[in-house]
Amino acid sequence: MKINTVAVIGTGFIGTVHVESIRRTGVSVKGVLSGSAESTKRGAENLSVSTQYKSVQEICSDKDVTVVHVTSPNALHYPQVKELMAAGKHVICEKPLALTAKEGIDLVNLADKTGLVNATCFNTRFYPMVHEARSLVKSDLIGVPRYIKGHYHQDWLTLETDWNWRLEAEQAGELRAVADIGSHLIDQIGFVSGLEISEVMAELHTLVKTRQKPTGPVQTFTIDTSSKRESVKMSSDDAAGVLIRFTNGARATISISQISSGRKNSINWEISGPDGSLAFDSENPEQLWIGHRGKANELLQRDLSMLSPSAAKISFYPGGHIEGFSETFRGLFERVYADIESESRSATYPTFADGVRSLQITDAIAESSQKSSWVKVKR
Repeated sequence: MKINTVAVIGTGFIGTVHVESIRRTGVSVKGVLSGSAESTKRGAENLSVSTQYKSVQEICSDKDVTVVHVTSPNALHYPQVKELMAAGKHVICEKPLALTAKEGIDLVNLADKTGLVNATCFNTRFYPMVHEARSLVKSDLIGVPRYIKGHYHQDWLTLETDWNWRLEAEQAGELRAVADIGSHLIDQIGFVSGLEISEVMAELHTLVKTRQKPTGPVQTFTIDTSSKRESVKMSSDDAAGVLIRFTNGARATISISQISSGRKNSINWEISGPDGSLAFDSENPEQLWIGHRGKANELLQRDLSMLSPSAAKISFYPGGHIEGFSETFRGLFERVYADIESESRSATYPTFADGVRSLQITDAIAESSQKSSWVKVKR
């Protein structure tokens, strides 16, 4: 099936990233839809997009649109994706796929029934050195992974005056830091290690007890200078600590925070096996650290001549020409689009099933924090 054009729902920070990355695949973005006519108009003009949709129904009825990217607030994902797939549209949805695992399973069943291509946007898998780490684990370089440590730290919600729709449960859901960024870290760890999580022990922290909410909307990763604010009590997680047990007996310790000053977008993990360790840092994405017990450690630089086929396929520039965040979206989108055009399934990207698994894990994390006990992850 030839991809005619794409529509994008949401024109905020991540919606803009989607539009720019879609264009880099060579596919045309026909139109956008945002939360209001005003924001849709502004988004379309800023992104040089021709069509300003008025509703999801209008996108559904547009025969020129083959694929829809859903980047709206979390609470809208489930109803929008369900409506789009019922209309025959292939969908790439930002995480979380839905607010509950039950809703996510409903979307998986709908995708299976319709046969439509579907993806959950765990884009951070698509750093080339993350794929390289996965290939090295599969080649048994470090042996079977047995201990993992990691963090995903940001600082953009450190101050009580920092505000975003993600702080509002009715739009984002009850979980915040864990669902918003912790899900990416957990997905990366599972993708690279090949391990399956069986149980979690977690503690969620609301450390900014009260925030000053602006009276108008605030874009993600921006500072609002409005003098008109209202005091709002907070209950969602600013940070979390999670202990993880895997089905093979391996263990992990991870930290998640959106209030760590100086950490702009730091995904960092280290995976250890009996024969070595691998470490990656998203703020230095061109390198993969390889640790040894009995010889000098190694630092592998991204270079097409030295990468596995999987990693080389998502490296778009020669070594030394820095790639980063935006290329991860391009790598994901190209694989999804290839499946749509070939009418096949390559299993090279995260689908709705991966989105559901993430929801099951984050649900268990929330339950564990509430009960102060280990909780098994449902399947």
